[in-house]
Amino acid sequence: MNYRHFDLNLLIVLDALLEEGGVNATARRLGMSQPNVSFALSKLRAQFEDELLIRDGNTMQPTALGQSVREPLRKMLASIEDEIFAQRTFDPTSSDRRFTISTSDIGELVFLPRLMAELAVRAPGITLQSRSMAPDELQAAMADGAVDLALGYFPDLDGSNFLTQKLFDHPFACIARADHPHANVGWSLQTFLGLGHIVVAQRGRSQELFEAKLREMGLSRRIQLQSPHFMSVPLLVAGSDLISTVPAAVGGIFATMAHLKVIAPPLPSPMISLQQFWHRRAQDDPAVLWLRRLIAELFLGRDPSPTSA
Repeated sequence: MNYRHFDLNLLIVLDALLEEGGVNATARRLGMSQPNVSFALSKLRAQFEDELLIRDGNTMQPTALGQSVREPLRKMLASIEDEIFAQRTFDPTSSDRRFTISTSDIGELVFLPRLMAELAVRAPGITLQSRSMAPDELQAAMADGAVDLALGYFPDLDGSNFLTQKLFDHPFACIARADHPHANVGWSLQTFLGLGHIVVAQRGRSQELFEAKLREMGLSRRIQLQSPHFMSVPLLVAGSDLISTVPAAVGGIFATMAHLKVIAPPLPSPMISLQQFWHRRAQDDPAVLWLRRLIAELFLGRDPSPTSA
């Protein structure tokens, strides 16, 4: 028998016939008409070249071949149900799935503390892997399923295969050491531009929005340190007269890590649109859908900053 030419739907009928022991009962179980069940049995007999079930009083009993295929058939159908169709549901309380997200080091500070705390309560078996990737690498990783979600500011994820949900808008803020003599509320633009600045330069990141705003206004400032890393900034600022302009949520977090003050810059601040992104291939994945809904519940429209800028 060549299974490629076999109507596999007939196996569902055969399984029901072997369990129910009659055409009428099988028809009721499967929601089929009695003639259709009888026709399916005829096709099965022809395919297997065996009677499979024979009449014995008011019931039908399996032949030797029918009896021999009963258990393997049951296991096969159960395996399809458990390993294929069961994947369309997701139980976070019992899952041990590992999700991979892409975000920046700053995104980790903003998103991960609250997200990890919720996962510990709602889905203790779930783990996260956080990766920071270049735009081209991230697009490819999301397309092949290596990354489930991207969280933060990702202007390059704008193709038709990338879907997005806006979480919140966020301004910029300045950080300075707590006893800085010149960086104070109500400071002038001239004072701001004249102080020494630490600038974090990361291609395709939110910091570019503030740099673009300065260029738009025709302003330049005294840059004393330019670095691709955020995490050294709070300690450098706390130990000097240097200041730095960072996303306000980050400024609030940095103020809890070092002796800093957070103040609004003396110019209109551009807004950063922080979003979650996913690939169209994961649109209907129950697990990724659950994670997206959790992130929306935690962050949609909510300022994650521990202090106000």
